[in-house]
Amino acid sequence: MKTDMGLRNARLNFRQLEETHLMENAVYNELCMRGYSVDVGVVEINERQENGKYVRKQIEIDFVCNRVDERVYVQSAFAIPTTEKRLQEERPLVNVGDGFRKVVVTKDNVIRHNDENGILIMSLQEFLMDERALEK
Repeated sequence: MKTDMGLRNARLNFRQLEETHLMENAVYNELCMRGYSVDVGVVEINERQENGKYVRKQIEIDFVCNRVDERVYVQSAFAIPTTEKRLQEERPLVNVGDGFRKVVVTKDNVIRHNDENGILIMSLQEFLMDERALEK
């Protein structure tokens, strides 16, 4: 059973002011409205440290979305101003290791495109306005 924490928080006079969290909540709510079962995902990677040793590290996928026999991984990225930030957002998706769709939704005004890893980059506006945006 899903509950709407927004109403509870409004009644308690709680105001979420950080835009990144507001965007993430909007993406989550939209995914639920579209009929997806939404979870947070974790991917384990081996990361090389400065001393040359490898350590096992867990990195988070914002949303693992399932609906019938469909799965989509979605990262919510408020802004992607640099290549470094884009790589940071895509890192968990690149390391998933399966063939399901992978999407980064950003508040930036970007033209929908697939990057060199096959990850779809789209704007928040397109995501919210086109209920089939993840299916294309």
